[in-house]
Amino acid sequence: MTVTPAANPLDALAHHVATTAYEDLPAATVAAAKIFIFDTFACGIGGKSGFNADRVFEAAQDWGQSGDAHVWARKSPLPAPSAALANAYQIHCLEYDCVHEGSVLHPMSSLFAAAMAEVEREGRKGRKISGRELIAAVAVGVDVTCTIGLSSRAPMKFFRPAAIGGFGATSAVSRLRKFDETRTAAALGIMYGQTSGTMQPHVEGSPLLALQVGFAARSALVAADLAATGIDGPKNIITGQFGFLPLFEGAYDIDTTWKSWGREWRLLEVGHKPWPCGRLAHFGIEALQKLMAEHKFGAKDVKQVLGRMPPLPMRLVGRPDIPSPNPNYAKLCLAYLGAVTLLRGTVVPEDFADAALVDPITHALAAKFTFEDDGNSDPNTFGPQNFVVTLNSGARHELTITHALGDPRNPLPRDKQLEKFWWSWNAGAKGIPRAKGERLIELIDRLEDVSDATALIDCAMP
Repeated sequence: MTVTPAANPLDALAHHVATTAYEDLPAATVAAAKIFIFDTFACGIGGKSGFNADRVFEAAQDWGQSGDAHVWARKSPLPAPSAALANAYQIHCLEYDCVHEGSVLHPMSSLFAAAMAEVEREGRKGRKISGRELIAAVAVGVDVTCTIGLSSRAPMKFFRPAAIGGFGATSAVSRLRKFDETRTAAALGIMYGQTSGTMQPHVEGSPLLALQVGFAARSALVAADLAATGIDGPKNIITGQFGFLPLFEGAYDIDTTWKSWGREWRLLEVGHKPWPCGRLAHFGIEALQKLMAEHKFGAKDVKQVLGRMPPLPMRLVGRPDIPSPNPNYAKLCLAYLGAVTLLRGTVVPEDFADAALVDPITHALAAKFTFEDDGNSDPNTFGPQNFVVTLNSGARHELTITHALGDPRNPLPRDKQLEKFWWSWNAGAKGIPRAKGERLIELIDRLEDVSDATALIDCAMP
């Protein structure tokens, strides 16, 4: 049911962004901010090695040379909006970036790329943005993004990490600029005029998927720049006649989510991706790993794998395997990912290299996977997901995964977080001393004591 509150929800949203200070954040929220700043930096650095990342950077170099901000692990600075676009692309292109399952979002990808471009641009102007300011900006930006996403009661029609991610990115930049409520609302209104993000690239496995995340990061800086001059935007952008929720989502209920400002910090609901592929496929990967470990079978023993899952994963990762997928398609194809897991025990970025993608043994095994809609009535839920493996011997093994590894209720251990960071560093930071990576970890761990957050960016530069 659609519920419209008496007051414009933009007012509460802008108030939260403009008035929340670092001191208002619970210790657990600060800790979560640091964890996912660390994870997002790792994804952005590793993404330098991603599909088409060099081409995106090459194109961005033609969009101006003011040198406000850097693309991580690259030498030449760019105008801040261009750097934000390229960094957001690098963050998302490996499909390794963190997720908020309830809202079906990658809440940090556009947000953090835009925020760090703003940090660096302001630093070049002589204004230092502290680690505490950055943490507060991340916290309110994630709140905004996830609260809008959680309000939906409809199947996803637009790519929410882009379509909603721009609001979180704009909120973070507005917070870093110390905008008051009026300017924050104006920036968000201007952002809405730029909002986009189609699901067609997801269906096709197109690199435009990650580019849309980049467009949202760039648009956030543009929106803040325009609002800073006094330009205003539309007001009823959330629930108005042509506001975001009616237009982009359709069915929504905002009362519950909007009442939780300042009490339920959405950062505490964000989870890691242990494997570089669609989060909805993580349930199947974990189930296969656990079944193989417990029952001691391998790929050659498998006759059939049946996955039963809610409508969302069925629609987004239950796609058919194809003989020669591009990396983006394969990362969102559970049949391919399941076959890789059976063959090699896990999924790693190298599984999306050219030779791996056309391996006939992998595709023959992928043909043994079938998926069924379990009839779950929630159009936005990830799980639970149930998997049944039938062996050539006739043995049948079954497991249901309710919260996949990386979920806050099944968290990724610190040693695995570090392992992910160093894979990303080695993939994208070639030529940068390892000591800089160690320094980056140390700075993020004590980010609340860092007086100038540009120190983080310096660690990611050749």
